[in-house]
Amino acid sequence: MKSITKIATTLAMTASFTVGATSAMAESWDMPMAYSATNFHSEMGVVFADKVREYTNGGIDITVHPGGSLFKGGEIKRAIQTGQVNIGERFMAAHANEVPLLGWDNLPFVATTYAQNDKLWAAAQGPVTAKLEAINLVTLYTCPWPGQGFYFKKEVNSSADTKGVKFRSYNTATATFAEELGMVPVQVEAAELSQALATGVAEAFISSGSTGYDRKVWEHLTHYYKVNAWLPRNYVMVNKGAWDGLDAATQGALTKAADETGAACSAKSAELAGWYFEQLAANGMTVQDAGPEFLKELEAIGTKMQATWLADTGAEGQAILDAYKAN
Repeated sequence: MKSITKIATTLAMTASFTVGATSAMAESWDMPMAYSATNFHSEMGVVFADKVREYTNGGIDITVHPGGSLFKGGEIKRAIQTGQVNIGERFMAAHANEVPLLGWDNLPFVATTYAQNDKLWAAAQGPVTAKLEAINLVTLYTCPWPGQGFYFKKEVNSSADTKGVKFRSYNTATATFAEELGMVPVQVEAAELSQALATGVAEAFISSGSTGYDRKVWEHLTHYYKVNAWLPRNYVMVNKGAWDGLDAATQGALTKAADETGAACSAKSAELAGWYFEQLAANGMTVQDAGPEFLKELEAIGTKMQATWLADTGAEGQAILDAYKAN
C-alpha cells in the first residue's frame, strides 16, 4: 500500500512539474493594432488571439492593443521588424513608399469587388510575401476593407469643388489623389482623424464606410461619395526571427488560426459594407454615388496612378496584373 501511495505521489509531482514547465515555456506576445477596439479588424484580432491560445494549448498568449495604444499606426511595422513586439497589424499599402509592390491593392478601379480583390491578392501574394520576408516580416493573414469612397463637408461634383481642400492622406496613393484634385494632402493616422477633423487640420478624406462610422465623422462632415476605388488590405505580420524560432507544430497552429481568422474577417467586411452606409445616412450624412464628371476625373487619375506603379515595380508589378487578368 505504501508502495502504491509513493508511486501516486511521484506521478502527481511529475504532473505538477510538467504543467509548471509548460507554463514556463508559454510566450506572451503583444499585438499592436491601429484601429479602434470596436472596428472589425481589431475585433478579429481578438478572435485570432483566442484561436492561437487554443491551438497552441496556451503556448502563445497574445494580448491585442487596439487604437494605436501601444504603438501608433505608423510605428507598428518597424516595431515588429526590430523585435520590440513579435506580432502586429498594419495597413499594407502604408509601406508602398518603401516597397512599391505593397501598393498592389491601391490601384484605383482595378479590383472593385471582394471577388476581384481576392483574385488580385491571389496574384500578388507570392511576390508580396517574399518582399516582406526580405524586410524581416512574415505575413499570417490579410483582410480587406470595404471599398473606398470620398468624405467631404460640402457637395462635390468635380475637381472644381475640391481646390485647396485639406485632405487627410495615409499613404502615397491617397496623397496622389489629393494632389491631382488640387487638394492639400495632410498625413493623419486613423486614431487621430477625429481630432484632425474637429480642429480643421483635415476637411476631407478617402476611406471606407467603416472609418466614417468608427470616427463619427457626421459630427464634422456632410457628404460621402461612393466610388469603390479599391479595397485595401490590412495584414497581420510576425517578426521573422520570432517565427523561425517556433517549432513546426506551433507554426502550424498559428497558420491554422490565421487562415480561419482571415476568412472570417473578409466575410465580416463584406457583411458590414452596406450597413456602414446605412449608419452614415441615419446620422445625417448624404450618401450617394459620385457624379459622372467627378467619377470620370477619378478614373483618369487612376489610370495615371497605375502607370506610375508599374514604372516603380517593373516586371514584378506587370506580372501581378497579368496573372490577375488571366484568371
